[in-house]
Amino acid sequence: MPAQPSVIHSSLAALALGLCVAVLPGCGKEKPKEPVRPRVQAQEVKTAEFAADVALTGDIQARVQTQLSFRVGGKIIQRSVDVGDRISAKQVLARLDPKDLQTNVDSAIAAEAAEQARVKQTAAAFVRQEKLLPKGYTSRSEYDSAQAALRSSQSALRAAQAQLANAREQLGYTALIADAPGIITARQAEVGQVVQATMPIFSLARDGERDAVFNVYESLFVNPPTDQPVEVTLLDNPKIKATGKVREVTPAVSAQTGTLQVKIALSSLPPGMELGSVVSAALSVPAKASVELPWSALTKGLGDHLGQPAVWVVDEQNKVSLRTVTVGRYLTGKVIIVDGLKNGEKVVVAGNQLLHPDMQVELADVYKDLTGAPQ
Repeated sequence: MPAQPSVIHSSLAALALGLCVAVLPGCGKEKPKEPVRPRVQAQEVKTAEFAADVALTGDIQARVQTQLSFRVGGKIIQRSVDVGDRISAKQVLARLDPKDLQTNVDSAIAAEAAEQARVKQTAAAFVRQEKLLPKGYTSRSEYDSAQAALRSSQSALRAAQAQLANAREQLGYTALIADAPGIITARQAEVGQVVQATMPIFSLARDGERDAVFNVYESLFVNPPTDQPVEVTLLDNPKIKATGKVREVTPAVSAQTGTLQVKIALSSLPPGMELGSVVSAALSVPAKASVELPWSALTKGLGDHLGQPAVWVVDEQNKVSLRTVTVGRYLTGKVIIVDGLKNGEKVVVAGNQLLHPDMQVELADVYKDLTGAPQ
């Protein structure tokens, strides 16, 4: 049955009304939403004089330490001392097998005896020529030859005597003799081992002055150490103390540890503080204008400063910029910035994870965290 005209007109009117309603929102100009600004918490920069007290741990060492070695090579057949032994000057510490060097001495003795016999023979021949020449029973040339032979044999004898003296001296080097009193601190060879000349056999800490030696990071010695007395304390017993001054700071940084070696000369050692004792000392680094910030403020630089320490700085328009800084020390929960910031500047200390240069930020209430809850 065909639809009635009145029903058709009603349906068309409803459809047209729906289209108008659907088109109207698109026809108007909707106001764009403002971009969401990240909320950050900032801290105002306030410089202050910072002087760190550095606690160091080291040990007592001898001022003069010597590596003892043989002057000749050979096989060790005797060792008379061990690590920790106290030795005296001229004491025999070890011996080498003397067989080979004794053979050289015997050969040198035989060579000297042969040259002595040759000198006697040439001397007698020269005396005869000397007596015959005035009487005309010999020629001048024979006289000169006898004289030359005598001088040659005498020179050969002196050379043989020198060889013998050298062979005997080499034989004497088979005994390792201490040239000063002290304490053996290390042993590098054993009986039965074949060693080369100058190879260290023992380490000797000579008697005399003592130093407290510490390994210190280079950043703590940007400025030269002062002449102020340094108190050194025995680690096992803090009541045992000694006083000294910084005597030497090594000019080169150790490639293995990245530290400098600091030696503190001690005037005297109290009872209980001996060679090798573990000690501690407190050094005061000269004060320097610095800024203290929490760890959360630190990030990494970009571009040419990639990987270097940096912080986000907020300007008067609440725009952030990344700035590289120099860190003086890393402490528990905070860092000490020694360069790169000025008084009055604002540094982002929370909410800096998604920031980028020139981003507009919203400063959160310093008394609230980023969720809005009171601290």
